[in-house]
Amino acid sequence: MKITVVGAGNVGATAALRIAEKQLAKEVVLIDIVEGIPQGKALDMYESGAVGLFDTQVSGSNDYKDSADSDIILITAGLARKPGMTREDLLNKNAAIIKDVTTQVMKYSANPIIIMVSNPLDVMTFVAWSASGLPKERVIGMAGVLDTARYKSFIAEALDVSMQDVSALVLGGHGDSMVPIVNYTNVSGIPLTELLPQDKIDALVERTRNGGIEIVNYLKTGSAFYAPAASAVEMIEAIVKDKKRVIPCTTLVEGQYGIESVFCGVPVKLGKNGVEQIFEINLSASELEALQVSAALVDENCKSLTALLAS
Repeated sequence: MKITVVGAGNVGATAALRIAEKQLAKEVVLIDIVEGIPQGKALDMYESGAVGLFDTQVSGSNDYKDSADSDIILITAGLARKPGMTREDLLNKNAAIIKDVTTQVMKYSANPIIIMVSNPLDVMTFVAWSASGLPKERVIGMAGVLDTARYKSFIAEALDVSMQDVSALVLGGHGDSMVPIVNYTNVSGIPLTELLPQDKIDALVERTRNGGIEIVNYLKTGSAFYAPAASAVEMIEAIVKDKKRVIPCTTLVEGQYGIESVFCGVPVKLGKNGVEQIFEINLSASELEALQVSAALVDENCKSLTALLAS
């Protein structure tokens, strides 16, 4: 197994280290356009194996040729959000970056699985799929995993319980229109609605929607990277180990939930072939409407990139 991580910033480097520590690949390649950064970080990671007791080969490069024959490509490249900037503000600049990155990696790997982390995530997943020519099952966005992790952590904090006992689901686009599904949220089987009043639940939902910008506002000059990296690696582990995990990811939705041909966060089964199944669960009328509105926003942004993708 060979995994390439494109982008040696905080998310990419953290994800590469987690992949190496978990020994999910024999070889991890870290690629970045800045000379010396991927090489130095990769060497540092490799040397940590003597302490962390892993034998994964980690290398850094500025040349996409070194990504050749990758099984999985994790794309974290792009501009990060700054205070006051929405994910949509990043749209055109990052779309051009992701189109170029995808075109480059596809020159050297015939049939990889691409996992997208760059924002606006759902739209960038569409861009990578369009530029790669890969089947829809093999281009997946890391959205719902991260959004659900934030939702679960806020619930655990509010109830003073273990995160391990919180089961939750966040669907839709990775942004302000995401849809935490309260009816499927429970703590060891106990519905959240029996544990918290509605006003506190509403506050948790709103905090989840603003989870990314909350961190951006603290950091000032950066954005979240520990939880995004952990979320991406959870997806990679499900694929590498063919675990058949059922988790929310961004995938091409074609008819489910009344959504046609839009990349959107829905519950999927992840295994060695990528997205192996989309689960269509029963949603309340308001939840279904919110999910469709979220998908429509993604679709609108994708259509705005028609000229860029055709060039």
